[in-house]
Amino acid sequence: MTTYHFPRGFLWGTATASHQVEGNNTNNNWYRWEQDGKTKHHSGLACDWWGGRWREDMDRAVETGQNAHRFSIEWSRIQPEPDRWDEDALEKYRAMARGMVERGITPMVTLHHFTDPFWLYERCGWEKEETVALFEKYVRKVVEALKEYVNLWTTINEPNIYSLSGYVSGDFPACNKGLAVAVRVLANLLRGHAAAYHVIHQIQPEARVGYALHYRPMVPANSWSPLDRLMRNIQYSGVNLAFPTGISTGVIRTPLGKISIPQARGTQDFLGLNYYSVDTVKFDLTKAKEMFGKRFYPADSDFSATKFIANIPEGLYQSIEWIAKTYPDLPILITENGVEDPADAMRPRYLAQHLHQAWRAVNYGFPVKGYFHWSLVDNFEWERGWTQRFGLWGLEVETQARIRRPSVDFYAAICKENGISRAMVEQYAPEVLEKIFPNVTP
Repeated sequence: MTTYHFPRGFLWGTATASHQVEGNNTNNNWYRWEQDGKTKHHSGLACDWWGGRWREDMDRAVETGQNAHRFSIEWSRIQPEPDRWDEDALEKYRAMARGMVERGITPMVTLHHFTDPFWLYERCGWEKEETVALFEKYVRKVVEALKEYVNLWTTINEPNIYSLSGYVSGDFPACNKGLAVAVRVLANLLRGHAAAYHVIHQIQPEARVGYALHYRPMVPANSWSPLDRLMRNIQYSGVNLAFPTGISTGVIRTPLGKISIPQARGTQDFLGLNYYSVDTVKFDLTKAKEMFGKRFYPADSDFSATKFIANIPEGLYQSIEWIAKTYPDLPILITENGVEDPADAMRPRYLAQHLHQAWRAVNYGFPVKGYFHWSLVDNFEWERGWTQRFGLWGLEVETQARIRRPSVDFYAAICKENGISRAMVEQYAPEVLEKIFPNVTP
């Protein structure tokens, strides 16, 4: 076989998030976080999508074979004050969704991607259960406005990362910190997801609704060490399992006990998978905040530019396999996968190897329905600012110029073929040719 083809109707896209691409987002908790010096840089104009540059980026996407795009709505623009809705902002999002549909791109909308209106943050946001009802009203407003163009919804992006990064590690904005607070936040996010799921189906019965899980496969540093294995299991459960278990059973299981949320049971029509790498876990007495488990990459890993990501493509197959075994027959969308690589030296092989693993999963019979690469264009990477470049297209922040990296053409070839061929890999990622097409004569 010299081409690995994907099923007909497969979604090929890229993913973005409002605060990371829109620019001039000045009314949310992340803007205040930036002003307080908690990030490497300020987002500023970002990619100037709010100024209209989403149009040219969508033109680039469709010209290079993409048929889908995942983007998010900024709650603080829709509801800038507790008692006020901004219809003009809502119309801008309608224009984005309509513009995608007119270009032949299926829009996938994320309703919450890390940011909260500042007025909500001042009330300590998701630490309080009252936020669930506020989120439900916001979701109703957005879905009513966009239902003409959108029927694929992600309620919440990476609830596990939102709660851990804010309320445990302190990298994200948070009123209070501590494991107990993080658990309360995660429970309220699950309540919010459930409320959103039910209201979306009330408005739009044919909608497909899910959430995006940041899933981290983990391995013990030494398989013979009971302490390493124990720490791996604790870390793995703490990072990966609480939210999915809550949806499976209606009960969140945490180190601090169980929380019953029966209305969440079964509230997903697909599972969105955000996969980047695999962690190695070792027992470490100095890591009390991480429950004595040190997570790291092996020293001989194939590292990204800042060593933020190790290229471990097999982990994508393992992640898909876990979802398929946990939720038999539930459609799977790879909602994020990518690597920070300003030189575009690693990205081609990362892309080739991960898509090969996605194909392996499809070929095995796992119901993978789409792939959204992170990201379309370099964007503002949260607390890390502009230090990481995830885009297929590069961005000159000062001039807003887009830079066509080789991976643009590689991904375009994949999208247009609905598959990945030996010739493509030979051209764009020859160093991994034999790994992907072993012992094959051209």
